[in-house]
Amino acid sequence: MPRISYVNGQYVRHSRAGVHIEDRGYQFADAVYEVIAVVGGRLIDEALHFDRLERSLSEIGIDMPFSRAHFVLKMRELLRLNRLRNGTLYLQVSRGVAKREHRIPEGLVPSVVMTVRPLAPPPAALVENGIAVVTVADIRWKRPDIKSVALLPNVLAKQEAVARGGFEAWLVDEAGVVTEGSSTNAWIVAGGKLVTHPADTAILNGVTRLALLEIAAEQGLAVEERPFSIDEARAADEAFLTSTTSFVLPVVKIDDAPVGDGRPGAFTRTLVERYGGHLWRGE
Repeated sequence: MPRISYVNGQYVRHSRAGVHIEDRGYQFADAVYEVIAVVGGRLIDEALHFDRLERSLSEIGIDMPFSRAHFVLKMRELLRLNRLRNGTLYLQVSRGVAKREHRIPEGLVPSVVMTVRPLAPPPAALVENGIAVVTVADIRWKRPDIKSVALLPNVLAKQEAVARGGFEAWLVDEAGVVTEGSSTNAWIVAGGKLVTHPADTAILNGVTRLALLEIAAEQGLAVEERPFSIDEARAADEAFLTSTTSFVLPVVKIDDAPVGDGRPGAFTRTLVERYGGHLWRGE
């Protein structure tokens, strides 16, 4: 598959793509991003991703570089050039290029880069058998609701999970509350209800999370958006995680202890199926 990327108005070979060394995204993580699933050539939950992009940019004081319609035209051309039908599109907007200083200069022009890559659904074995998560202290900054590229704590948490034999890390704050995963949202099933942390400043409001809330409402499933502790998670009937690239994955083990009977539960299996329908409708 051809590898073409978009960099500040130009479509270039991925191997030659680059931004200025003094781009503030590179030097200060002064940038935000989105990762959008592409299925059958369609940008999945496109409006929700743009809503979140606009919110993240607004929270750090960057204007949208251009309109949604203009963005979509550039995205579709990038998909066409890469002949991509199923995959992900990564979009990043930084504040732009300036002499390195903490103060934000006036008049900067945002940098916009986009890349694509193929994406296969999660392996069937993970969906059928479930995955393990490990708990890690949540040491991130206090605004993870902004989809910033400042992801070092997330990277370290994910690496710790891998080193301990887990698929994902669930981040636990000082009060013992599970906020979210290093790159996913966390859910449990308790008392016949789906439970997930509210979309406040402690978590990133995942687009897959939002889609699943809508699916749950359509199915008449009871949902509670509230904090839950790690102890409650370990005692839950079921658990699962969601993200753009992992879709919906059952969690059957937390820190080497089984969740429920150690197998994916009925609620989770239903949501896996329903979310698959959401992704592949019209295909």
